Amino acid sequence: MQHRFIPDLDAEELARIQLKGLQWTVQHAFAGCPAYREKFEAAGLAPGDVQSLDDLTRLPLTSVEDLRAGYPLPLLSVPEEQVVRIHASSGTTGKRKVLAYTQADIDAWKVMMARCYELAGLTTLDRVQVCVGYGLWTAGAGFQLGCEHFGAMALPIGPGNMEIQMQLLTDLGTTCLCSTASMALLLGEEVEKYGLRDRLRLKACIFGAEPHSPKMRARFEQMLGIKHSFDISGMTELYGPGAGLECAAHEGIHYWADYYILEILDPETLTPVAPGEVGEMVVTTLCKQAAPLIRYRTRDLTRLLPGECSCGVGMPRHDKILGRSDDMIIFRGVNIYPGQIAAVLEKFADLSSEYQIQLTRKEGKDHLLLKVERREGAQAGGDADLAGKVGAVLHKALMARPVVEIVDPLTLPRTFGKTKRTVDERYE
Repeated sequence: MQHRFIPDLDAEELARIQLKGLQWTVQHAFAGCPAYREKFEAAGLAPGDVQSLDDLTRLPLTSVEDLRAGYPLPLLSVPEEQVVRIHASSGTTGKRKVLAYTQADIDAWKVMMARCYELAGLTTLDRVQVCVGYGLWTAGAGFQLGCEHFGAMALPIGPGNMEIQMQLLTDLGTTCLCSTASMALLLGEEVEKYGLRDRLRLKACIFGAEPHSPKMRARFEQMLGIKHSFDISGMTELYGPGAGLECAAHEGIHYWADYYILEILDPETLTPVAPGEVGEMVVTTLCKQAAPLIRYRTRDLTRLLPGECSCGVGMPRHDKILGRSDDMIIFRGVNIYPGQIAAVLEKFADLSSEYQIQLTRKEGKDHLLLKVERREGAQAGGDADLAGKVGAVLHKALMARPVVEIVDPLTLPRTFGKTKRTVDERYE
C-alpha cells in the first residue's frame, strides 16, 4: 500500500538515517547544552567518538532527574529565541517536566502524528473528536496538530463536557475518537445508558496514555460499536503523542525509528535485555532540536517484537506499554506491577475490567485490598466464592495474598483522563 506519510525504508537505509541522526544529536547537544557536555566529559567521550550505532551504548543515560535539575528549561540546546513553544507534564516533586520546542520540532511532531492517523486507516473525510487534555499537556495539541496536517476534520473538545461530547458524536457524525482508554470507557457507558449507539458513525478509536487490559478494550469497542481501536505511544519528553501506533493487524506498535532509536534495558542493571524480553524503554532522538534526548529512561516497560508485521508496514514494532518501572508496588517484600493483577482478572468472565488496589498499613503490617467490579448482568449471589477464586489465582501468580472484594458495576471512580488504579495510604 502506498502511504503519504509513512516511508518505506529497508533495514540498511534506516540504519544510515539512525547513525546520521545520532551523530548530529550528540554533536548538537554537546555544543548547545552544558548539562550534556558535562555528562560526556565525565564519561571521557567526545562527539567524534560516535562512529557506529554500536557506540550508542557508550553514551551516558539521561533521566527525569536531569529534567528536574535543569528546570525550568532542561536540556535546552538552542538559543532561547529559537523556542516557539513549551509543553509540560506533571512533576512528583513540585517541579513539572518542561520541554521546549523549535518550529522544526513542531513540524517533526505533526508528521509523526499524521503517520498515526494514516496507519489507523483514516482519510481526509474522517471527523476526529479529540477528547484529551489541552494547554500545557501535549495530548490535545498533538492530536489536533497531526489531524490538521493529515487533512482530516478536527473536533477539539478536550476531556469532560459529556453533553457536548454526546452532541458532537451524534450530530457531527464523529468517525474517530482520540482519548484515554478510561475516557473511551466512560463515553461508551454514556452511549449505552442513553441508547445512542444506533446514532453513532464511529469506526475507530485512538487511545493511549495509560495501561489497559484486553477486557477493558473489548468493552468500550462493543459499547461504542467500533471496528478497530488503536493503541498510541508517546510522552511529553519525546514530542508528545504520536511516537508510534498499533496497526489494524494488532501485532504490536509500529514506532518511528527514523525519528528516534529505541533500546530495551533491564531497569535494575541498565544493560540490554535479550531479544523479546520485557525491559524499560530508553529513547534517543535523531533530529530534536530544542531539548534532544540521549538515552533517556522513559520508565515505560515493553519489549521489542522481532520479524515483520503482517500489515506490510516495515517500521519496527514494540509491544504495548505493559506498565512503568516506577509503578511497581512493594507489598510484604514482593514486587508487584498492576498489569500482573489485570492479567489475572482477564481470566474471570464474571468480572469487568475495572479494579482498584488499596494499600494500607495496620500495626506495622501491610494490607492489600483489591476491589473489582462485577460484570454487568452477572449474579451477585456468588461474590464471596468468586472473590476466593480470584484471590487464590492471584496468590499463585504474585506470591502474595491480597484480600479481594467484588463490588457492584459502576461503583469504582471513573475519570476523563488516566484512571488511578493504586491508592497507597501506607505512609500517610
